[in-house]
Amino acid sequence: MSISFFWGSGSGPAWRVALALLVKKLPHDSKLLSFAKREHKSEELLAMNPRGKVPVVRDGDHAVYESLAVLTYLDRKYPEVPLFGRTPEEAGRIMCTIMEHQCYGEPAISAVTRPLLFGRLEVSRDGVLAAVPTMMEELEKLDAQVGDGWLVGEAISAADLFVYPAIKTIERAFGKPGAAELETGILPIAGRFPKLGAWMAKIEALPGYEGTYPPHWREG
Repeated sequence: MSISFFWGSGSGPAWRVALALLVKKLPHDSKLLSFAKREHKSEELLAMNPRGKVPVVRDGDHAVYESLAVLTYLDRKYPEVPLFGRTPEEAGRIMCTIMEHQCYGEPAISAVTRPLLFGRLEVSRDGVLAAVPTMMEELEKLDAQVGDGWLVGEAISAADLFVYPAIKTIERAFGKPGAAELETGILPIAGRFPKLGAWMAKIEALPGYEGTYPPHWREG
């Protein structure tokens, strides 16, 4: 087995794959690319993913891109630990959670976080404030769904790995200048959404989790 994992710091989709490799305990060669140097647009990357985006996983001679496709590939190729459940019912619920997040949760979160992350709050303030209630509704749904365990079933799954980076991005975004002025009361997330906070803590307690954390986020 020779898995190479191409990723970029701060990429939510790449973080999903990093967590999947961790949960499955799959040895791999970590290839951290610099967005500033446009290493994700290199000939090597474009040969594996013509869109020039991360994550990309190369397993031997086979390359896979798009985070959901990569999670699916890893689960079929290396069945333990299963990411998509052990029954058709679990698989359906996991995929439903992923698709709901992709169709509803992710756009709601991005409408708030992207202007904060990229310093566009002043020109986008009205739009951000208008988007906050929808984001809160999505977080309330997740808080109710996670209950006292994982998003689906009794074990960590692709649903958890798919959603988690977006929630951490909220924390990152609301630490940016000017974010506190919005007075959303969203931080700390565990205070506003205690079950979601406990769920995040479980993921962050995984052995090796620190190695998946975006390196540049530690720098401020």
